[in-house]
Amino acid sequence: MTRILPDGYHALAPGKLANVVTFLETTAPPAPSGRPAPAGYRLERVERWTLAEFRRLYVEIGARWLWTSRMLMSDAVLAERLHRPGTEAYVPVSDGKVMGILELDFADPADVELSFFGLVPEAIGGGVGRWLMEEAFRIVWSRPETRRLWLHTCHFDSPQALPFYVRMGFSPYARAVEVHDDPRLIGRLDPAAGPHVPVIAEARLPDL
Repeated sequence: MTRILPDGYHALAPGKLANVVTFLETTAPPAPSGRPAPAGYRLERVERWTLAEFRRLYVEIGARWLWTSRMLMSDAVLAERLHRPGTEAYVPVSDGKVMGILELDFADPADVELSFFGLVPEAIGGGVGRWLMEEAFRIVWSRPETRRLWLHTCHFDSPQALPFYVRMGFSPYARAVEVHDDPRLIGRLDPAAGPHVPVIAEARLPDL
């Protein structure tokens, strides 16, 4: 059952973070742009991650934006999630270095989730993100079962993320509030990560 928050302020338990999540979707393939891959880039499919390799890349891409979901998983849960039937992972590679991640969830072949999309800092700019998204479109819409591609982003993420998804043809359709542990307070991320979201180590509940 979906729980709807009433208007007003809602206190968080100490050690928790809350962010506003926006869900976006597209229900038709875009017209191919015909752009080639950025110079020196190619897309490779990941047949099987090692946990250390995935976590290193996940932190390199997302630590500054407080990506948390996979950081809070145990080894067993993370391994199950990464290798779940229907999950496909791809990485853009330049000069032998992995420069990002594209993860697609085909658990429901008609309703595909773009579950992770991101670039390492040095790959941002120059059209790499647009090319990677167009590769996602190519993979997803080449399958006749596809009826919808959806994703979510949040206000902790790069301020460029939401406008980029809209420019690429996604339409916002829902919002939610996500509450989770602050990974910096439980040793999963460096305390300096995500400086745009203050660390509150000893929170006092406000009188609301």
